[in-house]
Amino acid sequence: MSYAFVAGYALLAVAFGLLPVLYSVYLAFTSGSGGFAGAANFTKVFDDFRFLPAVGHVASYLVIWLAGLVVLVTVLAIAVHAVRVRWLSRALRLVFYLPGAVAGASSVLLWLFVLDPTASPAAGLLRLFGFTSFNQVIAPANLPPIFAVIAFWTGAGGWIVIMYGALNNISPEVIEAARIDGAGPVQIAWRIQLPLLRKWISYMGIMSLAAGTQLFVEPQLLSQASNAIVPNDYSLNQLAYLYAFQQNDFNAAAAISLLLLVIALALSAVFVTRGGLFSRD
Repeated sequence: MSYAFVAGYALLAVAFGLLPVLYSVYLAFTSGSGGFAGAANFTKVFDDFRFLPAVGHVASYLVIWLAGLVVLVTVLAIAVHAVRVRWLSRALRLVFYLPGAVAGASSVLLWLFVLDPTASPAAGLLRLFGFTSFNQVIAPANLPPIFAVIAFWTGAGGWIVIMYGALNNISPEVIEAARIDGAGPVQIAWRIQLPLLRKWISYMGIMSLAAGTQLFVEPQLLSQASNAIVPNDYSLNQLAYLYAFQQNDFNAAAAISLLLLVIALALSAVFVTRGGLFSRD
């Protein structure tokens, strides 16, 4: 019976996960005519003047996004968990979770309005930072923190709820014993809750890293909304899209996708080893 439960997932994982990866490997190492191309597609991508800037853009975004996510989500989850008024705790979790219910493209469209100093409800704050026009706000140098804020707004709530559930699994006896020994809220969070959340933080980092490397919707919509002030090759996924659907070069696009996969797997391995994700307590 257990095999029947996992059979559907296994079939979908093979059809939409494993087979596309294998096909990408095939495309990345072959030419348009189907012959073996070796590393030619990767060399073409590396030599493209757009490649390194795209790598830098995605890397900057990931550093800000992951650092902010890990720190703020953990702190907010512990703070919400410390609220003893049940209705208030539920209300806070709902407020944090609601932005995640907005689809990615819709969320970006909402932020197009928020980032426009002439119409934004936060116009005073934008002007305080010296921004008087939408084009100034979305200058390419400002995009990594902007994309990180958008990603945090849409994705952090779900992780706060997950971390809250993980905190509920910590034995109340352990927390009570720490209080009896004189530990305050900060010491309990630092000495007990954070170590016991390490695996969940690692899992959050892996999943968020996988999503972050796929940066596409946000810069693509901003590019269209800004009349190309944001370039349409800002991220690696956008560059792969251009290769595939404008230059009809699916082999180079597959090479970029494999590079993203290798980078994501390597960074995920760091989270797994440092977070002890598969270690036994």
